[in-house]
Amino acid sequence: MQAEQEDRFQEFVRARWSRLVRTAYLLTGDVHHAEDLTQTALAKAYRSWRRISRSDNPEAYVRRMLVSCNSDRFRKRRVTEALTAAPPERAGRDEGAGRVEERGSLLAGLAQLPPKQRAVVVLRYWEDLSEAEVADVLGCSPGTVKSQASKGLAKLRVYPGLAADRTAPGGRGQERGQEQGQRQGHSQVRIQGRVQGGSR
Repeated sequence: MQAEQEDRFQEFVRARWSRLVRTAYLLTGDVHHAEDLTQTALAKAYRSWRRISRSDNPEAYVRRMLVSCNSDRFRKRRVTEALTAAPPERAGRDEGAGRVEERGSLLAGLAQLPPKQRAVVVLRYWEDLSEAEVADVLGCSPGTVKSQASKGLAKLRVYPGLAADRTAPGGRGQERGQEQGQRQGHSQVRIQGRVQGGSR
């Protein structure tokens, strides 16, 4: 790889590492697996960086590799997961116990979803991708994305801790009025709002 391409790749890694690891964490349920998964995806991206860097959205390519590598992980062996309330690289800010408990319930609920449903929910509502973009990442039809999202949200709605607290902070009303903040917080509110308010 030429020096200029190397520099661009390193710049991409520095800019996207934390976000990719957070996404990988939601897909794997383990901080160490998330970091390994991200490194694996980036290693594959490095080998094809000249082609990827010329695309309109290099991050979309790497995200697709991330999801593919995670699918390979599930195909090779059954994995045990235990999501906690503290994703990696969490931005430091004051949060009440209720908010932490909400996040813990949401992450634990995600851990109960089958891999494909979880990937759809994470990409659709955490990453805020369109149905077409999620379909492109997962290599399926938009209709499949819509169906998997509906099934995943339905399971989250009956998950203990999420189903019981329909009026908790993070519902649709608060989602509309919440001030601009960290992307991670908004992504959590987006998923929780869908769980509590229904999918459209």
